[in-house]
Amino acid sequence: MSVRARLEAGPFDPSAELARLVEAASNDGAVVSFVGLARPQSKDGANVDRLVLEHHPRLTLKSLEDIAVEAAERFDVSQVRVVHRCGEIGAGEPIVFAAAASAHRRAAFEAADYLMDRLKTEAVFWKREEGPAGASWIEPTEADYADRGRWE
Repeated sequence: MSVRARLEAGPFDPSAELARLVEAASNDGAVVSFVGLARPQSKDGANVDRLVLEHHPRLTLKSLEDIAVEAAERFDVSQVRVVHRCGEIGAGEPIVFAAAASAHRRAAFEAADYLMDRLKTEAVFWKREEGPAGASWIEPTEADYADRGRWE
């Protein structure tokens, strides 16, 4: 089993991440991936120029690694990958890549879903949207916590 989590201060290429995972999972029958993008509008419809993800280098990376390891232990997967941006992210840019590979599709789908539910609510980041109307701190929503609760 291979589990990798990475924190990126600059842009990354989700298609390259997926290609590396597919190559590593050559003996598997399924690869499921998710790419999260920085939205150009806030929940209230205000324009957003950038998302700023403040972080603590060691704590944030450890939170990503722990979530990835727990996904690998929970589901019958051979590969787990997490790449998460930090710092300033322009609207439309990738924020997160979460993926899993397994012999069969169900485990890969569940692992990827689990990764995102946990990353959204537990990864150690302080998130702020910035745009023409100013800056606003954002937190996980009740729906985000309800999604995570499915795994308890």
